[in-house]
Amino acid sequence: MLEKPKLFLNLKEFWFVIIFLFVLFSIRLFFLHQEYETFKSKPFYYTDVQVIQSYEKWNEDEYHTILKLYSPTLDMNFFSRTKIRQSDISDKIRLKLFPNKEMRFFEYLGTSFIQSQVKEIYEKQKSSKSSLLGLVKSQHSEPLIANFYEAIFFAVPLKKELRESVSSLGVSHLIALSGFHLAILWGVLFFLFRLLYRPIQQKFFPYRFDLFDVGFMVLLILAWYVWFVDAPPSLVRSYTMLLVAWLLLIFGMELLSFSFLVTIILLLLVVFPKMLLSLAFWFSVTGVFYIFLLLHYFSHINKYLLTLLITFGIFVLMLPIVHMIFPITSLFQLTSPILSLLFSLFYPLSIFLHIVGFGNFLDEKLLQLFSLQSAEKSFLVEGFEGFTYLFLSLISIYSKWVFYFLIFLSLSFSIWLFSGFLVS
Repeated sequence: MLEKPKLFLNLKEFWFVIIFLFVLFSIRLFFLHQEYETFKSKPFYYTDVQVIQSYEKWNEDEYHTILKLYSPTLDMNFFSRTKIRQSDISDKIRLKLFPNKEMRFFEYLGTSFIQSQVKEIYEKQKSSKSSLLGLVKSQHSEPLIANFYEAIFFAVPLKKELRESVSSLGVSHLIALSGFHLAILWGVLFFLFRLLYRPIQQKFFPYRFDLFDVGFMVLLILAWYVWFVDAPPSLVRSYTMLLVAWLLLIFGMELLSFSFLVTIILLLLVVFPKMLLSLAFWFSVTGVFYIFLLLHYFSHINKYLLTLLITFGIFVLMLPIVHMIFPITSLFQLTSPILSLLFSLFYPLSIFLHIVGFGNFLDEKLLQLFSLQSAEKSFLVEGFEGFTYLFLSLISIYSKWVFYFLIFLSLSFSIWLFSGFLVS
């Protein structure tokens, strides 16, 4: 069998591209730093913002509404607060911002807190997205379940109660739109369009390549979808990888390589440099890395066994990484790999049920799932141990024995982490 041509002919070519992209990224950061200096030097700004999320908070007998906001004109995500009631806040408002002179550059790139004054609350305008959100909400009597579907279909932020529930179950990755959702949508749409396209192709233009034609149509639809849900960082990363992967398939080149992953990461950072501080983006990248690592050593085994291995392997390998940031652990998190497998069937089925008006068909089962209670404990992986684990993960690319040692470490950590629940 002929070997597929690699993305780079040699190591020298790879490093040339990587250094070139890194230089471009550095230039982008330089100009962003100039914008940052200009922003904090001004006494105030007026800007229209989108309200991504809002919740009420009492602090020392004083009421505030905390707002998570995005300003398209400033291209900034930030938090602010107001004494206006949450129920009176629209999804779009006009603010007077008061930049903090002490704001650091990384805060400007990430999600900082900025003092503000609400100058105008715009009336909620009807849009295709709000209409679809209303359609989904109308099919559910429980607000919690409606919020769940809004999250997995339209990247709407989860309410606190549901966020705590999915975190306890260890399925936050299934709720936040990412490459997993995009891969399912790609598979379903490609299968359906190919069924319709093949008879036409065979009759009128058998010389056409269906991977190109159908793939191009699906990519256009998914591009619109990513834009429609306001382009979450993890979804942008996933779509870019999908697009480049499709192009490489068209040209018959090698896909599953770490050089491909590194190139995509740097390319995304050049185009969207603020992703550098996006936790969702880096978790997404880490998940893809471990998928590539498992495929690197086990791609020769049966595809059904490989699917199970990747599903459970990702859970075990990601566990130390997740606990570098999120310390909460519950026994129900052990069901995460099984729920991930079931979600591959549930996701397209739930979309179909909502289209035909039976979106509430599984509400009772979902309520039972989200109401499950389990004891929780807190454990945070310290920085040194976490970065050592990440270093070993990178070395595993080149050494099978280091890879097996990594598996041993992650399995040992998993057993130790959950054994306390079983013993008690």
